[in-house]
Amino acid sequence: MENRERIVVLGAGESGTGAAILARTKGKDVFVSDAGKIKPFYRELLDEYQVIYESGGHTERLITNATEVIKSPGIPESAPIVKLLRKKEIPIISEIEFAGRYTNAKTICITGSNGKTTTTSLIHHMMRKAGLNVGMAGNIGRSFAYQVATEAYDYYVLELSSFQLDGMYEFKADIAIMLNITPDHLDRYEYNLQNYVDSKFRVTQNLTEEEYFVFCSDDEITIKELEKIVSRAEQLPFAYQKKERDVAWVENDEELRIEFDDVDFSMSVHELSLKGRHNTYNSMAAGIAGNVLKIRNDVIREALMDFQGVEHRLETVMKVHGINFINDSKATNVNSTWYALESIKGNTVWIVGGVDKGNDYSELFNLVENKVKAIVCLGTDNSRVVKAFDGKVESIVESKSMEEAVKAAYYLARDGETVLLSPACASFDLFESFEDRGRQFKESVRSL
Repeated sequence: MENRERIVVLGAGESGTGAAILARTKGKDVFVSDAGKIKPFYRELLDEYQVIYESGGHTERLITNATEVIKSPGIPESAPIVKLLRKKEIPIISEIEFAGRYTNAKTICITGSNGKTTTTSLIHHMMRKAGLNVGMAGNIGRSFAYQVATEAYDYYVLELSSFQLDGMYEFKADIAIMLNITPDHLDRYEYNLQNYVDSKFRVTQNLTEEEYFVFCSDDEITIKELEKIVSRAEQLPFAYQKKERDVAWVENDEELRIEFDDVDFSMSVHELSLKGRHNTYNSMAAGIAGNVLKIRNDVIREALMDFQGVEHRLETVMKVHGINFINDSKATNVNSTWYALESIKGNTVWIVGGVDKGNDYSELFNLVENKVKAIVCLGTDNSRVVKAFDGKVESIVESKSMEEAVKAAYYLARDGETVLLSPACASFDLFESFEDRGRQFKESVRSL
């Protein structure tokens, strides 16, 4: 009897379930193992495709006989089962690597510490507007593997986190986009920034002169790293103010310009639907990608003008008695929160906290002293936030639930001021995800 390739999938969330379904449709012997509970939605999907699975722990003998293991991005290298697999030299890859083997679709791959979801969604919006047959996956929406198994797209726009990039070896982007690199997830990278940078730069691996690398030349870490690697791809840098090689920039704070090869694109920055300097960078990256894909200028311009933004990213919820409530739950690192605070006018009550990933809050001190009147901490352990900002604001209040945090912020704020949820931390102490945290914020605001 023929020995079928045995694929073991660790983790049965969106990524793992998608990988298992794709492996099953390709005739593999598939086993899924999740140390925790599997959500009913994913159980039903696994049952539908007759995938064998276990939950509540890992049975070593059913895992270590794998030909190859697909590891969900949330599982760290420090997990005992991963260490065991490494010791036995069983190959471990990511769902993105696995799915890439089974599609000939062109891929536009976006990474960076901040702006990934917004830029991915914006490029997808632009491509759909241009009439292209395009899916959106990676760290957003339905998994890449699930879509490869069930759809037939010509293009995919993929948001790639460092955790997804870690398990990628042969996968190659057609357009690779690096938005920025700031310290994030250092708890997963031995608190060593270079390890995190190396992970991010995996988006450039395997690029040939046929592909494109789009990056921000204002980002010091990116430029420093570029000097150390050899990239054969066509480089398309962008910046706020034009330097010698930049192909996109802002002219006199007024006009977004894109020029390379036979491309000549311009529009007023005031027409961009996404406001703020960080979003101008995102729009430039999207505009460059659109031009590489030969999308017409009028379609690119229209997409940049009518894109509606992303839920949980600087999302205006509502005004209550003149107080503006903004949901920026997606801000899971300090740099994201810096952009949020920088974009808000007037006094702010800031809701912050969660699972601290080794944050250095000092880069926020100046903004906090100038804009924040009070801080509401939201987390099971708020000690690092309290210590960092003690004496820098009028008052610091601690809370253990979203309802409690929103009520505290409401009483601290006044007419014309803003309550900003921008946690700078991961959500997993009190919430299932940043989406759950954002939804609970919106519900609590509407209940005031």
